[in-house]
Amino acid sequence: MPVKLLTSWVGLLVLTIVVTAPHARADDDCEIHQRPDISFIEFQSLNLQTRQPLTVKGKMNVPIEHSQKKKCLPPSGGRAAVLILHGSAGIDSRGDFYAQALNAAGIATLEIDMWEARGVADLSTRPSHPIFTYPDAFAALAFLSRQPGIDPARIGVMGFSWGGVVTMAAATQNYASQFGGSLRFKAHVAHYPVCYAYNNPYIPFSDFGRQAGNPLTGAPLLIQIGSNDDYDEGAARCVALKSALPEAEQQAVNVVAYEAAYHAWDRLQVSIRALDPFAHLGAGGEVRIVPNVDQAFQSRTKAVRFFRENL
Repeated sequence: MPVKLLTSWVGLLVLTIVVTAPHARADDDCEIHQRPDISFIEFQSLNLQTRQPLTVKGKMNVPIEHSQKKKCLPPSGGRAAVLILHGSAGIDSRGDFYAQALNAAGIATLEIDMWEARGVADLSTRPSHPIFTYPDAFAALAFLSRQPGIDPARIGVMGFSWGGVVTMAAATQNYASQFGGSLRFKAHVAHYPVCYAYNNPYIPFSDFGRQAGNPLTGAPLLIQIGSNDDYDEGAARCVALKSALPEAEQQAVNVVAYEAAYHAWDRLQVSIRALDPFAHLGAGGEVRIVPNVDQAFQSRTKAVRFFRENL
């Protein structure tokens, strides 16, 4: 189902953004535990199916600064931030796993819940296509751009699986303009973003790259994929997706493959299996989600380094 939007709704979002006040921080707690300032926020996005506003909630972590007397201070400004987008199963351990490392590197994070706003309970009730959640990413970008202490020119996005698809779309000019107006993310990390689906004539909203009529924004993009991924049936599709781009766009994209890693290897929870019609190159079937501790920490290190270098 084609989706056609006016970008004027972005301006409406700026007027309707809401944030809850962060709770007070005790100086001794800040100094001892070194935890970030945590707040639970909400902002207005758009439900493309009903064309009505949609309230999206999230958790924002901002690393705390210290005075010369080691007193906790609110952020003074200019801090980089990363938006974190969950996968089809919703929020799980992956968001906090990466947020902790990003916060330790001095980068603020915002993880949003795209499912709670839509009443999604499981894979069978998620939206039919990721495009229906593209507005959430750019509404979150608008929210972050207005926060004290955050540099609006230093905001990145990272997504897992479904969230990785949204991350990839945000790296293209057409979707960025349609849903974000003049807003752009500075850097992108897409974890296992179902690469076979791009530029597929049988899959709507799959155009990616100048050769497909949807040029990249030019912001650096890191794709991390496992060789045992049950959606792409390996890493070759992600490598081929990059190779099909014009040379100038290829320079902005880096693909990292992890040997013998399954889909969501960085989900450090017990192994599970799920049925998904998008699995196995679109044939559908079972997806194995198997954690790998060593590779999870490797991929986290790469992601944090990538954002430190590009934000």
